[in-house]
This record gives sequence, structure tokens and C-alpha cells, in this order.
Amino acid sequence: MIHQSAFVHPTTIIEKGAVIHANVHIGPFCFIGSDVEIGARTLLKSHVVVNGITYIGEDNLIYQFASLGEVNQDLKYAGEDTRMEIGHHNLIRESVSIHRGTVHGGQITKIGNNNLLMINVHVAHDCIIGDYCILANNVTLGGHVIIDDYAIIGGMTAIHQFCIIGSHVMIGGCSGVAQDVPPFIVAHGNHATPFGLNIKGLKRRGFDSNALNAINSAYKILYRSNKTIECAKLELESLSIQYPVVKTFLKFLIRSQRGIIR
Repeated sequence: MIHQSAFVHPTTIIEKGAVIHANVHIGPFCFIGSDVEIGARTLLKSHVVVNGITYIGEDNLIYQFASLGEVNQDLKYAGEDTRMEIGHHNLIRESVSIHRGTVHGGQITKIGNNNLLMINVHVAHDCIIGDYCILANNVTLGGHVIIDDYAIIGGMTAIHQFCIIGSHVMIGGCSGVAQDVPPFIVAHGNHATPFGLNIKGLKRRGFDSNALNAINSAYKILYRSNKTIECAKLELESLSIQYPVVKTFLKFLIRSQRGIIR
């Protein structure tokens, strides 16, 4: 079903069954599969492929040669009905590839809202990206990677499968991330190691001095005290009673399966 107000260039192919909402603009030489739904006011510039069971929300801008919802590269995948979902207000630049999920993962690859994926970013199967994230040119995510809100990943960085990147993290360019990166941290290198806190980013997002001081104290407990993770958790729990922002660290440590960078 194509809404009457949508614009579709005559060179584009849209398979029967696709749902194209109001004021969508689809430029030349695109391909839209039968199980695709594209939300209102989303714009596909040209030569964009959208396939599989894929939902793209409203007000997204997708540049040429992007490939969205295509068959993933997991050799165990056997054509099962898995999904790919993109939220609203995302900017997806040239040659970005985002693959559908697998039944061995969460069955869905999901991108949140207000994200920027720069040129040639690859998001593998079963990845989950939150809101307000920036992935610079040529960032590569292995399968099952989770990136929390407001994370910034520098260009040419590769993130190992099953890693978790915490909220408000900044990772420098050309890094190799092989373990989980706790929230609020600046990391860089191959393999990536911590280089303090993302103070400038936190200030831009409205964290006040009390919150920043609490985060700094939590960072010292985790990285400067030479304590084990379990001992650090006990101190963080005590600190979080007075400063709730520290609970973000605690929740992350509970989620972590690969261990954190140290």
C-alpha cells in the first residue's frame, strides 16, 4: 500500500505488500521489499535497498547505496523470519549496511531515534543501538553489540561481537573494542583502554556539578582503587544511596558479560 501523498520515482521497484506512509519520498533506483514498512516523511535519496521484515519510522533521511534489512552474514541463518527496525529522526549516510537479526540472537536488529550513522557504517545482526548516538565513518559492529544512548564511536573503530557500550561513552577513532565499556568513559586504542571521563559531553547534556563529582568518585573506585570488580560494586552500591547517578554504573556491571575494559 502506497499513500497517495508519497512520491516514488518511476525507476524504483516496490514489491506488492510494502507499506509506504504519507509524504515519504523515494528517489531513483531504489528497491523496497514486500515486507517493508516506511513511516511518514522519511526520505530515501537514491539506490537504497530495503529488504526483509523491516520497519523504518518517521522523518528519517537515508542516503544513496544504503542496504537495510538484508540477509545477515551469520552462517547459521537459514532464512527465518527475523526483523530489522529503525526508529525516527535518524540520519543514515552513504553505503551504510544494517542486517536483520537471527533466531539465535534477539531476532531483531534495532536502531533507536535521533542517531547519526556516517558513511560505510556496518551494523551486524542482532545489534541494538539506543538514541542520540553517533557512529563515525567506517565503524563496524559485530553481531549482538549493544550501544546505549548518547554514545559516540570514532571512525574506523571495530567493536567485537556481544560487547556493550555504555551511555555517554566516547570511543576514539581507529580503536578495537574487545570488552564492555562502562558509561561516561572516554576510551581509545587497540585494544581500547579507559582514558578518564567524558566530562565535556556530560556537561553539554546537563549533568550538574554534584552528578559529575559522583561520577568521578565512581570512576576512581572502579579504575584507581585496585579493587576487584566485586569489591568495587560494594563501594558503588554505598555511594549510589547518596548519588542515584552512580546506579548507572551498577546496572551496567550487572549487564556486562565480557568483562569491562580496565
